[in-house]
Amino acid sequence: MRKRLLAAVTGVVLVATPAAVATAAPQPTGPTGPAPSGINADLTRADRQELRRWAADTWASFEAMTDETTGLPADNIEGDLDPATRSGYTSPTNIGAYLWSTVAARDIGLISRTEARHRMAQTLDTLAGMERHEPSGMFYNWYDEATGAKLVEFPGSGEVIHPFVSTVDNGWFAAALMVVRSAEPRLRAQAQDLLDGMNFAFFHNPDARGGDLPGWNRGGFWVDEPPAEQCNVPGNYGDPAGAPLYYTCHHYDLLNSETRIAVYVGIALGQIPQEAYYSLWRTFPDTCDWDWAEQQPIGTTRSYLGIDVYEGTFAYEDLHMVPTWGGSMFEELMPDLFVPEQRWAPDSWGANHPLAVQAHIRHGLDEADYGYWGFSPASNPFGGYNAYGVDVIGMQSDGYFSDIEGTDVDGGFGDCREGANPEPEFGDGVVTPHAAFLAIPYAPREAVDNLAGIEDELGAYGPGGFFDSVAVSGTAAERYLSLDQGMILGALGNVLGHDALHRYFARGEVAQVIRPLIGMEEFSSGVF
Repeated sequence: MRKRLLAAVTGVVLVATPAAVATAAPQPTGPTGPAPSGINADLTRADRQELRRWAADTWASFEAMTDETTGLPADNIEGDLDPATRSGYTSPTNIGAYLWSTVAARDIGLISRTEARHRMAQTLDTLAGMERHEPSGMFYNWYDEATGAKLVEFPGSGEVIHPFVSTVDNGWFAAALMVVRSAEPRLRAQAQDLLDGMNFAFFHNPDARGGDLPGWNRGGFWVDEPPAEQCNVPGNYGDPAGAPLYYTCHHYDLLNSETRIAVYVGIALGQIPQEAYYSLWRTFPDTCDWDWAEQQPIGTTRSYLGIDVYEGTFAYEDLHMVPTWGGSMFEELMPDLFVPEQRWAPDSWGANHPLAVQAHIRHGLDEADYGYWGFSPASNPFGGYNAYGVDVIGMQSDGYFSDIEGTDVDGGFGDCREGANPEPEFGDGVVTPHAAFLAIPYAPREAVDNLAGIEDELGAYGPGGFFDSVAVSGTAAERYLSLDQGMILGALGNVLGHDALHRYFARGEVAQVIRPLIGMEEFSSGVF
């Protein structure tokens, strides 16, 4: 189940943070710039009408998932959109996805400004009364969408929940508040009040790298000591004199991950040092000490803000790119829904994102011969939840897979480790429509054609838009998830809504701090 993945705090990806304030010269805070090249030229009027139809149906899933009295969306709902099939629980990420999707729906023209304002006000009113961890201002991971109450057991199963405060979930929620405050001036004070209470320093371990470099974010914390099987480290980074919190044993230490949203937000709010961005790994080192990783990187070392950064890349055929943890699209591109990474960082993200998209396309159409492409964590068409990706462009040595069989690509680690499966045979591939939507800015023609095939040929479509995933053999996961639907509407908000999420998020402190910070970097990404 999805709750297993999101509630699990064993961690997969790794991130960063402490240090002094960077001295990079401030940049202008004006428009985010023109749309990524190629979108307008490659999409016809008929394509845009199709995108709008998909957006309208996707919005219908949010209407069905959202409780009428609280304005909180369920985590998921079955494919027929029957409100009785709402999951009974929600998370900060789900709530954030609903908020930014409401803005996108308004700017696309699916709902009126009045309806959008009413919906967001209702949600913000509920949020103001919900229990949170008061010292940090952060929200817990699971709530009842019908009441807003913090959950201590999952509906139906009765599985005990040990309330957890998640770094990345609060990162996405804060990003949504930053969108709302700019998108709807009448709600700015409400959104800002919630945002002002959030302190991302509570997640940041300044000594994660021994004190010689800026630290990293932990995955989150429990307020009360969890059961012994939950690995935890007592401490309190936000208030050393305060009550102990019980942090996950893992950190987020990898840059190219969806978890970088919490780094962006924390830095923009002045709660995490700017140098923390450069403390994160692009890849792990190329020495045999790290030969457990998927492949041996190549690259060079460059210095930013006084920090030496190994600009390593992984290879996929002739494409060399900074990998994600699992090789999934949402790790690569979900933060790009908010931060205009391609425009602000043309020599790093602007080079990397198109290559990652091309790797997904080549893998789906050529290497694995699925006929379709786009791989991200999503519902398993045959039950439960799974993490899908292009294994070879992920740091993790044994995951994320692109097929039901879990085919593990293992080409070895240079001269350090021989590959166990360098030429795999792939099975029943699983494609996830939200991954293709995220790719539209970087491969508009290919993405629209791919999605049209998923709808028309695989039949993975219902009253709420594309089902969450589909095996290329024809079996679909006939349900909708708030997070994945939110990625679809976020992407369409940028494509059809005049760069909506970028315009609202990338203002003020975000533009002043994040733009020059990421703009100075040069990845080793390219085609060789």
